[in-house]
Amino acid sequence: MINILCIGDVVGSIGCAFLREKLPALKKQKQVDLTIVNGENAADGNGVTPTAVQYLLDSGADVVTTGNHSFRRKESYELYDTCPPLLRPANYPAATPGKGLYIADLGRVRVAVVNLMGTVFMESLRSPFETLEGILKDPDLPKLCVVDFHAEATGEKRAMGFFADGRVTALFGTHTHVPTADACLLPKGTGYITDVGMTGTIHSVLGVKPEIIINRYLTKMPARFDLAKGPCRLDAVLFSADESSGLCAGVERVAVL
Repeated sequence: MINILCIGDVVGSIGCAFLREKLPALKKQKQVDLTIVNGENAADGNGVTPTAVQYLLDSGADVVTTGNHSFRRKESYELYDTCPPLLRPANYPAATPGKGLYIADLGRVRVAVVNLMGTVFMESLRSPFETLEGILKDPDLPKLCVVDFHAEATGEKRAMGFFADGRVTALFGTHTHVPTADACLLPKGTGYITDVGMTGTIHSVLGVKPEIIINRYLTKMPARFDLAKGPCRLDAVLFSADESSGLCAGVERVAVL
């Protein structure tokens, strides 16, 4: 059995520091073999930087996925081509830096990690459904395959879950930063959750000071998204996978305060 820990969007330096504080003990407690962290908000002010990505990897992440903020910071562009564990959504155009697929070699077994982005209320990218279909047709793809589906719409995430059911080990949603209560095994054996949540300040609006977001709604004026401070929380989901079948045997929501 392989235990794969998938951690929700890490928000800013505050979230990164909390991840570093809590992740080692969590991995030991849950006997984690592979850790996937969504880091698209890891740099203060959104996006990723080389420093933020290295911090996540040094803190215990094996793979760092991203999403709609993948290319918010220009200093990260080259990194996508030089750091294989850093992924951008696979349905970006082929000319975009980086890749959306990483094969993690755990010694006795390999695990494919796929990063996809939704298109409902998001960027007008290639269909994530067609993109995943193409990836799954590769005869050399490992049996164990985990998908981070970074999407806004709940319906699109649920549809992708059933589309992938029985063909991937697990699919977890990111982007909305709020954990959903539907962690489950789908009928054909794929582990699933609509959104795993976030890693960052609890009393915030998606990691940002509430008063800033409230003022934006009241005035419609742009504002700098300063991170909220205070107690933090790490949201994750643990998938236990069967090495022989490539399917999921158990799903557990995890929250660390």
